[in-house]
Amino acid sequence: MTGTGEQQGGAGRDGPLWWGRRRGAVLDVALAAVSAAECAFEGVGFARQASVPVPVGVVFGLLVGSTLVLRRRRPVLVVLVGIAVTPAVMGFLLAVVGLYTLAASEVPRRITAVLTSMSLVGTFVVTYVQTRGDLTGDRTWVVVLSLFMAVALTAPPVLLGLYIGARRRLMESLQERADSLERELSLLADRAEERAEWARTEERTRIAREMHDVVAHRVSLMVVHAAALEAVAAKDPAKAAKNARLVGDMGRQALTELREMLGVLRAVPVPVPVPLAVAVAVAEEGGPALGEIEALVGESRAAGMVVELDVRGEVRGYAAEVEQTAYRVVQEALTNCHKHAPGARVVVRLAHRGDEVAMQVENGVGEGPGASLPSGGNGLVGMRERVVALGGVFVSGPTDAGGFRVSAVLPASPS
Repeated sequence: MTGTGEQQGGAGRDGPLWWGRRRGAVLDVALAAVSAAECAFEGVGFARQASVPVPVGVVFGLLVGSTLVLRRRRPVLVVLVGIAVTPAVMGFLLAVVGLYTLAASEVPRRITAVLTSMSLVGTFVVTYVQTRGDLTGDRTWVVVLSLFMAVALTAPPVLLGLYIGARRRLMESLQERADSLERELSLLADRAEERAEWARTEERTRIAREMHDVVAHRVSLMVVHAAALEAVAAKDPAKAAKNARLVGDMGRQALTELREMLGVLRAVPVPVPVPLAVAVAVAEEGGPALGEIEALVGESRAAGMVVELDVRGEVRGYAAEVEQTAYRVVQEALTNCHKHAPGARVVVRLAHRGDEVAMQVENGVGEGPGASLPSGGNGLVGMRERVVALGGVFVSGPTDAGGFRVSAVLPASPS
């Protein structure tokens, strides 16, 4: 069994053999040398009592005292040797240091208790035998003196060892907890950095999609009107002038919306990470609402699209982010109709259902190839994210007639 535990573990180890530190080895060797000298001196008296040659007693004492060098490695062995030589009145330092080391070590407490009791009894018996002939009168004093000597030589080193061992284990426990806390803090810092990077990526993606939603519809209509302007410029100057005015109006509207969004992003930074719906509401404060869908449909009609608007249910107000999201869904769907189904008939349906509002944009088959308009490929993805972020449902896909349908249902208040 190991001793005080100083030799355990590789961290900070710089001592030879089983010693964890060099100074521990020096201390144990010094104690063993003093113990060997003591036992060698006491071995002279032991040799005379045992009627053996004095050199034999001295050598025996040297061997007994030298075992103290093993106190950290084999504390039980050292204590047993001390108990064994107690009748020879030898090994005072060996017994005291051995008991201290045993109590401070990781040896099971039941073993420590047994060996301490054996040492106590051995010391009491030897002291009683040695003092019985020196004291006359009442033997009670012999018993009291023997018991006092036994306790005085046994209890202090054991109690001190127990205290030092408990204190060392407490410090090791605190060190382990500190190391564990440091590892947890490092892990939390790494995770915080990962979340921050994720938030930055999400914010860049969100801004890109917002820019797409705000500008794409206006620019798409401008391209459609510009193409119509080019086609009728020579044949119908009046219509060409009308289209030119529409292009100018839409360009100004697109610039106004873009300027407002950039101003909000500069002046009111949105904390990240945040739900997309909240970010949209902040970036679009005072933005479009359901009441503007009729004007939105009118813009598409002015561009030559055949659009029917069907509104059902009692018209009422909703949360700002709900109305903005509904407007953007219809806007993006109409933009896709301009891009991919020119000349097709389009139906925009809006239904107020008490605790929710539903919208649907459905187009038939286009009369020709789609308009040559750039696309980032994020229109449907952006619509779905907006709707889902508010707790709504979004569905899109082709119809049986060959057209395309975009449907969304939003709660009256975002979840």
